[in-house]
Amino acid sequence: MTSIRDVGKTISNAVLENVGRAMGQAQERTPLPVDLLESDDAYLAVFDAPGATSSDVQVRLSGRTIDVRVDRFREVYEHFEMVLPGRGLSLDGTVTLPDDAAIEAEGATATLHDNGTLRVEVPKAEEEPEAESPDTEGSDTEDEA
Repeated sequence: MTSIRDVGKTISNAVLENVGRAMGQAQERTPLPVDLLESDDAYLAVFDAPGATSSDVQVRLSGRTIDVRVDRFREVYEHFEMVLPGRGLSLDGTVTLPDDAAIEAEGATATLHDNGTLRVEVPKAEEEPEAESPDTEGSDTEDEA
């Protein structure tokens, strides 16, 4: 015979599981937060990637757009059972560098830090030296005396 307490616990667990799934799905649809910084030499995109390991992260530079995908996995904790699966496992983020950005994709780097941030640095391309203006000596203008 099932007690009212058992029925209540079953209903409570089902509600928590559904709420957790909804929270995880919402997190997966929300882009990874990102800051874009600029120095004289490079652009730096800093993404929040909590709980990610280097094997979880994919970074792609396409034109001036940095695309990040994080496929996390839930750790198994001995003697514990999942009650609320609330963290999203597949997370995406994108940032587009400014329109006037001249970048050098070959030197780009991505580094995942222990604090849960992913830093993608894209160096700026060296600017071409501007053509010098024509020599002004020998102009046709005369000084008035």
